[in-house]
Amino acid sequence: MAGELLRVDVGDLTFDVRADGPEDGRPVVLLHGFPETSASWAAVTPRLTEAGLRTYAVDQLGYSPGARPLDVDSYALTNLAQVTADLMTAMDVPVADVVGHDWGANVAWALAAWHEDRVRSLTAVSVPHPGAFTAAFRSDPEQKERSAYIRLFWQEGKAEEVLLADDARRLRRMYGDAVDPEAVEEYVAVLSAPGALTAALNWYRAMSAATPVDDVTVPTTYVWSDADVAIGRTAAEGCAEHVAGDYRFVELAGVSHWIPEQAPDRLATAILDRIAST
Repeated sequence: MAGELLRVDVGDLTFDVRADGPEDGRPVVLLHGFPETSASWAAVTPRLTEAGLRTYAVDQLGYSPGARPLDVDSYALTNLAQVTADLMTAMDVPVADVVGHDWGANVAWALAAWHEDRVRSLTAVSVPHPGAFTAAFRSDPEQKERSAYIRLFWQEGKAEEVLLADDARRLRRMYGDAVDPEAVEEYVAVLSAPGALTAALNWYRAMSAATPVDDVTVPTTYVWSDADVAIGRTAAEGCAEHVAGDYRFVELAGVSHWIPEQAPDRLATAILDRIAST
């Protein structure tokens, strides 16, 4: 992945950030999900920088070796959103177009809801507004079944053992055929480092419906793929109820959960269309 690797301090945390594109370009913050890194945006970024945008792809909390707190509470969504806002401040990015995939989408939703002044536009990929996901999980048996894997992730020690056993066979299996084998090797190498997988799983262990995420008012695009094994149609279509501003729902047929790798051009088009609208 081309560009410049920045190390950005936020208090006693140091984040790795891949920056690319013209330094005076309109800033776009890219937030990856589990179990990946900022490298997941490698095929999307060139389309954005060719359009004159300045991209900041973050190795998020727990994924950056210098930003890996041990306590589970650090990975609560309220803190993840605050840390992202603080990271933007440290990079001298007062406001940005924010794009998030998977858990990165959760952070992006929370950032747009609780730090609205920092988000010019939002493109959420794969994971809908947390309110839509929670409603679907509670009412839709299919979504409950799709989310059953989370119960393993909640089991401290057990999940790490299961995912990393036999040369991380089960972790590798999660990517299917959609992710380039070289990228899989990079992700597995990062998550195999001492404490890294636990930090990534702490995002799940800190999950709570006790602090609902407000509806968002910023211009928003939600990109969902109908072959996503983790997120069903009920949750995807329920997303619209949680966006009060301009909203677009982009559905990709025959694409898996790994949209940034499997459909980078179509995703980049959705991002650029959303940015152009503001």
